[in-house]
Amino acid sequence: MSMLTHAGGRFKPAPCSSGGHDIAATGLAKAHMATIKRLSKFALAVLTVGGALAGIIALKAAIFLSHLNF
Repeated sequence: MSMLTHAGGRFKPAPCSSGGHDIAATGLAKAHMATIKRLSKFALAVLTVGGALAGIIALKAAIFLSHLNF
């Protein structure tokens, strides 16, 4: 057999010579997923704080405007 053919059956896929890269790729994917989760938690915290601050400002404005006599 030549180097371009595989010894498996007709419908059996050829063995992948770069199988060792899959282990490193899954570790890298897990690291990326952890980074994405950490970033999304930080973004959610910033949005929550911003929403709370906007709510406080709206309440203060409503109280201030209710005390004005037109």
